Amino acid sequence: MLHLNIQGLKDRSAWEAAGIALPRYDVEAMKARTLQRPSWVHFGAGNIFRGFLAAAQQTLLNAGVTDTGILAAESFDFQIIDKVYEPYDELSLLVRMHADGFYDKEVVASVAGGYKADCAGPDWARLVQVFQNPSLQLASFTITEKGYALHKADGTWFPFVQADIQNGPDKATGAMAVLVAMLYERYKAGKYPIALVSMDNCSQNGAKLRESVLTMTEEWKKAGFVDDGFISYVSDEKVVAFPWTMIDKITPRPSEQIAADLEKLGVESMQPVI
Repeated sequence: MLHLNIQGLKDRSAWEAAGIALPRYDVEAMKARTLQRPSWVHFGAGNIFRGFLAAAQQTLLNAGVTDTGILAAESFDFQIIDKVYEPYDELSLLVRMHADGFYDKEVVASVAGGYKADCAGPDWARLVQVFQNPSLQLASFTITEKGYALHKADGTWFPFVQADIQNGPDKATGAMAVLVAMLYERYKAGKYPIALVSMDNCSQNGAKLRESVLTMTEEWKKAGFVDDGFISYVSDEKVVAFPWTMIDKITPRPSEQIAADLEKLGVESMQPVI
């Protein structure tokens, strides 16, 4: 059987015999480098991230263009980390389907860690360390358009947003509050620059992200949790940038038929996680 974990990858000949491409770099060394000097953290650890962004980073790693991976953070569905990341040492088996019915298969190993962005959990301190590190360049997001929303249709705060405003950075729960809490840690550590890149398909996604970040920052200033210097830091787009992007990609729900085909090839535990 082929086991999708770090130990299982050591049987390279068996994976290659099954027609499954493997990473062309030392995965364990890449993970160690990434934890030491992270450059990219991504919020929204679901299928579009693993099927597109992680695969793109693997292409760069395979080519030797970079030597670090991505740290994935999940602020909504913590079960993704428990069921999809931890059991497989953050590896994914990516299947690309072609129009003629053929599909190619690749083990993607560019995700160096999966974190629960949970203020009450053990990963919170690890995420803080990532944002305090000067090496961090990029935080990206695939959290859907709803992830940036702070207000209901009538203009009042969502209840979880109201709680985040009242409770402050140390007890942040919503995605925007978590992000601003991390930015505050980065500000205190040295006011280091960073690009915040929404990759959700919504109009003016960078502007939406910036508006939510500035709103949460201003509300925390009113409540006494942050200072004027932090507002200046977040507001300066030469330091904290919010570019606009678009990803014209989809990652369909994993197919049970493909899972069955993979298991016939000898890959263990390929049934989709619901």
